[in-house]
Amino acid sequence: MIPIRPTPRALALVMVCLLAVGMWQIGEGLWIYAKARLAQVLLQRAWSRTLAGEINVKPWPWADTWPVGRLRAPSQGIDLIVLNGSYGRTLAFGPGYAESSSFPGSLGTTILTGHRDTHFAFLELLKPHDEIVLETTEGTRRHYVVEETGIVDVSRASISLDDEQNRLVLVTCYPFGAIVPGGPLRYVVTAVEVAVEGGSATVETSS
Repeated sequence: MIPIRPTPRALALVMVCLLAVGMWQIGEGLWIYAKARLAQVLLQRAWSRTLAGEINVKPWPWADTWPVGRLRAPSQGIDLIVLNGSYGRTLAFGPGYAESSSFPGSLGTTILTGHRDTHFAFLELLKPHDEIVLETTEGTRRHYVVEETGIVDVSRASISLDDEQNRLVLVTCYPFGAIVPGGPLRYVVTAVEVAVEGGSATVETSS
């Protein structure tokens, strides 16, 4: 049997196709990165306008969400804008506020959710006594310390909304390294408020 040898023209065509596919993949990756960077710039601008007194500032005209807080975890170098709502389309751009819980800065338990492989991947590294700071739309900074971390099966249990003490609960899917998304397990970080800082004053709220 005589081996079939590809012609130079066929080889050139294959090379062009491979190069086109490679450039398309690189371009798609760069677009996703650029879009993410642009979103962060727009979120920061919306947050600045919120602190200036505007209400429900949409980061882009077609957005169905708006900033309701700014979350910092100094031990992990985390600084995130918190968006209203815990829907999938919202969580693509940042952590979301669960509207069934207390609004950031008000009395009770505030629940924030985020994706385990992006904005809330750092939850796995938080330890008891780590500090978390939540800046509110009024410009106050509420300081929390991590009280406990744990795993909850949401098909059998729910997160308690305690109105007697100001708490911050951060929730993401579990396990962190899972390839297939979904499932009933959630990783939960519970933090208790220890101080409220507004302007030049800091008020201790617990020992």
